[in-house]
Amino acid sequence: MKYYSTNKNTPEVSLKEAVVKGLAADNGLFMPERIEAFDPSFFENIQNLSFQEIAYEVALKFFGEDIEAQKLHEIVFDTLSFDCPLVKVDGNIYSLELFHGPTLAFKDVGARFMARLLNYFLGKKEKQVNVLVATSGDTGSAVANGFLGVEGIHVHVLYPKGKVSRIQEAQFTTLGQNITALEIDGTFDDCQHLVKTAFLDKELNEKLVLTSANSINVARFLPQAFYYFNAYARLKEAGILENRELVVAVPSGNFGNLTAGLIAAEMGLPIQQFIAANNENDVVFEYLKTGKYQPRPSVETIANAMDVGAPSNFARILDLYQHSHKLINEKIKGFRYSDGEIREVIDRVYSETGYLCDPHGACGFQALKEFLSGQQVGVFLETAHPAKFTETVEAVIGSGKVELPEKLAAFMRGTREVKSLPAEYEQFRVYLLGMCF
Repeated sequence: MKYYSTNKNTPEVSLKEAVVKGLAADNGLFMPERIEAFDPSFFENIQNLSFQEIAYEVALKFFGEDIEAQKLHEIVFDTLSFDCPLVKVDGNIYSLELFHGPTLAFKDVGARFMARLLNYFLGKKEKQVNVLVATSGDTGSAVANGFLGVEGIHVHVLYPKGKVSRIQEAQFTTLGQNITALEIDGTFDDCQHLVKTAFLDKELNEKLVLTSANSINVARFLPQAFYYFNAYARLKEAGILENRELVVAVPSGNFGNLTAGLIAAEMGLPIQQFIAANNENDVVFEYLKTGKYQPRPSVETIANAMDVGAPSNFARILDLYQHSHKLINEKIKGFRYSDGEIREVIDRVYSETGYLCDPHGACGFQALKEFLSGQQVGVFLETAHPAKFTETVEAVIGSGKVELPEKLAAFMRGTREVKSLPAEYEQFRVYLLGMCF
């Protein structure tokens, strides 16, 4: 399988090169040259397969030409050592809980998969491999923990100072070993810009081996398609989809998660409608209304993992649908929520159903509540454990009501180690050259 750049100004590359490079030389994002659809018969019996078995079949479509079957099977089953259960929340609305991995966030799937895939492709290298990752919250912790202790790889996590929760920060600032946390005096967009600029720095790349672990990397975002297939299988297994259409609401920041879902649908997965649930960082919401895509600086919200003003993966969505506003508007419906509205949803859902949403999942739930008709079943992606946002959530429902899982408590007991940098590329460049020899 070859991979091309969304900017289409550079030659196609192999899967290995796409994974190792992360970003195309023309600043575009890599996309597979084709999307292979399943035969409809696959979905007739999908409910009889486990999450791991489904994921392996999907992975074969993406990576089967480049990785031997037994090794791919090993990578998939090792990655998915945890489940992502469906939970009924309210009427015909279900939560797909994606927070049962090591860092209690949905990004554990892609991060663990990428760590193993990168290790498979690189083997033993004379030079250290440097993974650069910008995070608005959960990406940093998922990647850091996915790569922790992997020989020959050093992870550099860039995060905006004061704009991630204390628990999120603890998950990547207390690890040590081959993980360095870089506190950037700026926004997530600044962090993302520093990472992208480093990839395009020819001289720097001649001296260092750099790769990305954000959802800009195909090995990070494509595996996120696994759980869309699993959600469909579990709904079908429970008899919930009889003569009903499936609608999926995705809390959306950098749009890698939603892009993976759209690709799953292109592979034949019967999802009738996708919903992009935004906070006040609403450039895609505005695009859906107007047809004009106008990135702008991000604003800080209580749903901080979605605080993205220039979502990288929107380039993939534009490419997938030939830049057609009409097609994209048919595939995706947009909803936007303020901090006040998010708090109200958390409070209402908890008091009426007993289910506790995190700020991101609350956006997905409310979008379904407003959109669904009687003949539809809605699934919203609950992307992180609410305990990762204890201060925000308990301010809404009352203190002492969010139990801190031991996985998170262990991080909070760790020693914080960070390096502080301004949002200036030259200083970031000096850091990389000075730290990585």
